[in-house]
Amino acid sequence: MVVKIAQISCGTEYSGFQVEIEKAAEIVGANIFIPEIELDDIRKVEEEIPFIPKSSGLKTMLARAFAIIEGRSKPDGILILTCFRCAEGALTRTITRKVLQKKTSLPIISHSFTEKTKAGNLLLKMEALVDMIEKGALFGRKRQEGITVGIDSGSTMTKGVIMKDNEVIAHEWVPTTDFGDLAKKVMNSLLSQANISYEKIDAMGITGYGRFPLKKVFSEKVKLAMEEVTVCAKGATYLADRLEGDATIIDIGGADNKAVTMYNGLPDSFTVGGICAGASGRFLEIAAARLGVKLDEFGELALKGDPSKIKMNSYCIVFGLHDLVSSLALGASKEDAAAASCYSVAEQFYEQQMQEIEVREPIIQIGGTSLIKGLNKALRDLLRVEVIVPPLSQFSGAIGAALLVSGLIE
Repeated sequence: MVVKIAQISCGTEYSGFQVEIEKAAEIVGANIFIPEIELDDIRKVEEEIPFIPKSSGLKTMLARAFAIIEGRSKPDGILILTCFRCAEGALTRTITRKVLQKKTSLPIISHSFTEKTKAGNLLLKMEALVDMIEKGALFGRKRQEGITVGIDSGSTMTKGVIMKDNEVIAHEWVPTTDFGDLAKKVMNSLLSQANISYEKIDAMGITGYGRFPLKKVFSEKVKLAMEEVTVCAKGATYLADRLEGDATIIDIGGADNKAVTMYNGLPDSFTVGGICAGASGRFLEIAAARLGVKLDEFGELALKGDPSKIKMNSYCIVFGLHDLVSSLALGASKEDAAAASCYSVAEQFYEQQMQEIEVREPIIQIGGTSLIKGLNKALRDLLRVEVIVPPLSQFSGAIGAALLVSGLIE
């Protein structure tokens, strides 16, 4: 069965982005369509919605949403799109999403685009939406059952866990090099820790950049291979005991950053990326090496420092390191340098990622950088709310995969 996705948007046909949307949908095996409406539908919206945009395109967008609410259009999921540069569009996108979430139970993903957006930029969101449609029953799981393995093959680290009857009984993480050989080493370590044989594993779930080669390596055991956004979000809410309701997930990674909003246990919006590695965990690794300390020590140093004593707000990892070295040469303390580095990453994450989503509490931080205490503090100070770092937060993707795949055990 082909997945039907309703496109609720404004401006895609004028930007040249429409062909890219259709290309992304084709890659993930979905059929994208635009709900049909009449002129009277637009007038009806004007009577029912408190905020009415001036743009006729945005009014049409709201009317198409009501065509779904009233059952005249019947998609499997919804993709909401507006232009990145349009403030009225951003407001309408949020209102449209909230109305659809209140009136329907359909999976929804929203996105802001530019005229340069390509299919590849939208692909992860389209894949996540299709995953939620096709595997929706798995996302309702609150407990892991049987013996399952989850492996999150990330760009910088490969993480793995074995879960048995809702408990993590083994975990391992190592720097990512060769996807296939490394995954086998992780698997052997997990089996040794758990003291079980490979044959005893009921099912295996994989996620992350390396999920495609890993699917071939463990073909006889893999029953689930999914993109990392939904899987990590599921693992995060499981670990933080927030499987129901709303939340915001923060993952500052080695290659990219993610900010994910959860609505009733499902992702409904997320941003992935960053302008430069100066806003990533990689910058913190380099800063720690320059200070001659390990990352955990680096985080402790940052707690003792004053970030205001050093100006470090460059988006570029090269210039950020230059700021660090220059400050040390002028007599800055290691503590202040570490604190400034953490605040620089947190500030850039806030500016680049979190402006594009609706931040909902609780805030849950995951990934390897969630173990850096100075970064935790910087995020708390910027967001002015508590940031939850659950136990085993760096294994969220692997745990999410092990939890979800347990629903496929025969």
